[in-house]
Amino acid sequence: QARFVESGGGLVQAGGSLRLSCAASERTTFTNYAMGWFRQAPGKEREFVAAMDWTGGRTGYADSVKGRVTSSRDNAKSMAYLQMNSQKPEDTDVYYCAAKLFPSGRSVWYRIDDYDYWGQGTQVTVSS
Repeated sequence: QARFVESGGGLVQAGGSLRLSCAASERTTFTNYAMGWFRQAPGKEREFVAAMDWTGGRTGYADSVKGRVTSSRDNAKSMAYLQMNSQKPEDTDVYYCAAKLFPSGRSVWYRIDDYDYWGQGTQVTVSS
């Protein structure tokens, strides 16, 4: 079965950078999936951060992170990435990668309900 695992979270000072990774299991045909990134604060609803099509060539971002975040993927390594720069304390959240199986063409997806698989989450803490 397809499995996705996030890594790269941790503690960073305001203004600093982090890169999150999402690794697909060996049995996963990674190019069959569009990928997304979401985040969730304690007691809050999960919210959209970034998304990309199966090639990584089409991306979309939430207004709150646009200009500071870059979503990318390396299909040869079955890896997705979220580069986060100029981090702010309000970026403190658990970050999740999500995968949508057999997306339509090169579409990107923005809704939680659009995705079929989720990672376990990785904590990002931004100190002021």
